[in-house]
Amino acid sequence: MAADYLVREGFHVLARNWRCGQGEIDIVALDGECVVVCEVKTRRSTVCGDALEAVTPVKLARLRRLAAAWLAEQDRCFPDVRIDVIAVRPSAAGAQAIEHLRGVG
Repeated sequence: MAADYLVREGFHVLARNWRCGQGEIDIVALDGECVVVCEVKTRRSTVCGDALEAVTPVKLARLRRLAAAWLAEQDRCFPDVRIDVIAVRPSAAGAQAIEHLRGVG
């Protein structure tokens, strides 16, 4: 769902669930020439906090390391990199609400 949202917003998805020994990136996409590392969080309720609150400074540091690992495997250079968070919130009616926070770290 998050990848489909990004495509509708004009992004080009390069990878989904990319893994290395350090962890996993949910989505890697291009926004123009900028590589976007997307962390996707889903919460059915806010009892344990908002999905966006789950992306802590420790998680951001790990995402930066993962972004560097992904970039090191590529055959081309990219002029810019950013980290985004996409929060998916299912509703009782079956609809999905998506919140996209750009450039979180």
